[in-house]
Amino acid sequence: MDAPNTHVAADRTTRVRCHELAPIAGDFLANVAIIEAAILDAQHSGVQLLVLPELATSGYYLTADEARACAISADAALFNRWARMLSPDAVIVVGFVETDGTALYNSVAVLTEAGPLAVYRKTHLWDSEVDLFLAGTDPAPVVDTPLGKLGILICYDLEFPEMPRNLALRGAEIIAVPTNWPLVPRPNGEHPPEVVQAMAAARASSVAIICCDRSGVERGNEWTQGTAIVGPDGWRRGLKDENGVLESSVTIGARRTQIGPRNNVMTDRRPELYF
Repeated sequence: MDAPNTHVAADRTTRVRCHELAPIAGDFLANVAIIEAAILDAQHSGVQLLVLPELATSGYYLTADEARACAISADAALFNRWARMLSPDAVIVVGFVETDGTALYNSVAVLTEAGPLAVYRKTHLWDSEVDLFLAGTDPAPVVDTPLGKLGILICYDLEFPEMPRNLALRGAEIIAVPTNWPLVPRPNGEHPPEVVQAMAAARASSVAIICCDRSGVERGNEWTQGTAIVGPDGWRRGLKDENGVLESSVTIGARRTQIGPRNNVMTDRRPELYF
């Protein structure tokens, strides 16, 4: 395990947006148009970090033929086209079906004006995803961006506490989590369970966590629409509008891990007792 990163930097405020799109299952061109409209709107509004849903280019409940028809490579020209739509300080995180030879992956791309910075392949596959995709074998990345150090997870990855903690230990200041959360029962008045996990992970490691879910009903399957911007203190920020847009400012920096005069969520750890 890497040593805790407790670097003290000046406070920085980042304008973050999640846009709960409703991709059309198997319709790549329609989904590209939906994504590009979201990118242009975010750029017009001065958003610095735009997080879009998991599998935004394809939809989720796919046949094998649909998944392959929607698949693109990690170096697809489409990503450079989207990069050219960005301002110098903007970052986009977007989910897609990645093809590599005959293999398909549930992947996320991180893009800036300079082009693609990273592609991450989901390492924890949920339910029927195993029928379409291979699980990624590389660790979730921490990417240097114009906004700071950005960690990436995808949906079910977040439900393993080691994943966001590991990103925080490696210096992530914000963790972006494109998701497709199927609606599950919960008691009246309670947060969706995935949001509870995001809030707990953010507070445990003093790291902002940005979860972008999706909207619509896909082939009879409802979505949680649980998009959440969670600050390093573990509390949710902002209110989602009628178009599925959630936006807030997130401050990261100086006291990111120091939570009291004598306590630091990284240096107080005693990992020799945990396993």
